[in-house]
Amino acid sequence: MTIVGMLYPGHSAEDDYPYLESALGSGIRFPVVHTSVGVDAHEVEALLDLGNSERLLDGARQVLDFSPDAVMWACTSGSFVFGWEGARQQARNIEETIKIPTASTSMAFAAALAHLGLRRVTVAATYPQDVAQHFVDYLDHANVEVLELKSHDIPTAKEAGQLDHGGVFALARSNNTAGSEAILIPDTALHTARWLNELESALDKPVLTANQVTAWHGLRLAGDNVTSTELGVLFRA
Repeated sequence: MTIVGMLYPGHSAEDDYPYLESALGSGIRFPVVHTSVGVDAHEVEALLDLGNSERLLDGARQVLDFSPDAVMWACTSGSFVFGWEGARQQARNIEETIKIPTASTSMAFAAALAHLGLRRVTVAATYPQDVAQHFVDYLDHANVEVLELKSHDIPTAKEAGQLDHGGVFALARSNNTAGSEAILIPDTALHTARWLNELESALDKPVLTANQVTAWHGLRLAGDNVTSTELGVLFRA
């Protein structure tokens, strides 16, 4: 049994994780601990508060009840707004406290792109432009070029979590730029896990989504290289 504890802010698309468990088989668990949220807003100051140490360490202590092999801060915007070094320090603070390997969704995107050898991407973001630009800057530190960024100005995680199949596909199709090697959809509040293969088939290239890369990277932190045919090219590579 491999257990990756998920520190997940609030309630939006955390039901992606039980689906990911089912697609990967009975030996995988992704228990979710909901971290506290001050203001649900895709705004830089609100996201800096969302990812502060007090909130994360409180959740990290709770996740120890599940005896995890690794822990993920399952939030993209609440990690990349701290910058490249700040996001790494955020994860280190948790790891040093609970003595369990820890990373975040932003770190998972960088690791997944390196694993697949992808360097030219487009980003279809739920966030406003100023927030999404922080993700572009983060990827630049990972030597990944963002050919085009499309921001969809969804103001809250709650509203992002309400997008259905059609809404998610419209968002993904909004930025299928010629020459890009992959499309990145960086919001753990967005439901995507059930549609990964369908998204890649429709767009004819890898599609990396937040809950997908979080689960993948967490498993590798835990030393588990489990694969699946249901969860996009990342889980087949």
